[in-house]
Amino acid sequence: MTTLIYEKLFLVFECGNTLFGNDGFGPEVVDYLTANYSLPDSVLVLDAGTGIRDFIFDLLLVDQKPELVIVIDAVTMEGREQGEVFEIDLASVPREKLSDFSLHQSPSSNLLSQLKDRGIEVKIIAMHTQ
Repeated sequence: MTTLIYEKLFLVFECGNTLFGNDGFGPEVVDYLTANYSLPDSVLVLDAGTGIRDFIFDLLLVDQKPELVIVIDAVTMEGREQGEVFEIDLASVPREKLSDFSLHQSPSSNLLSQLKDRGIEVKIIAMHTQ
């Protein structure tokens, strides 16, 4: 299944770990989408768990790139209500989440930004949790 990331135009990755009570948003979204919708062949919804960094890095290396990557994750951000779902701009990813998308845990090496720099549309959909 994971080799399909190299073939699909639209990728939806969830980040999360159901072993942590406040980090189950992504897995629940993936379960809901796959159970309730018939997605087009051009779309892959993948439970990336805590391994999203490896998938994103691989996408930087392959010839055929997707058009859109959507990341679904739980975050803690000031000014948000518990359970609020919203889109995060790449520049606003909370510092504690940068390590999920970076090989060196610094904004300059953020893998999602590198995807965007290569013409891939990147969206992060988050739910505020504590």
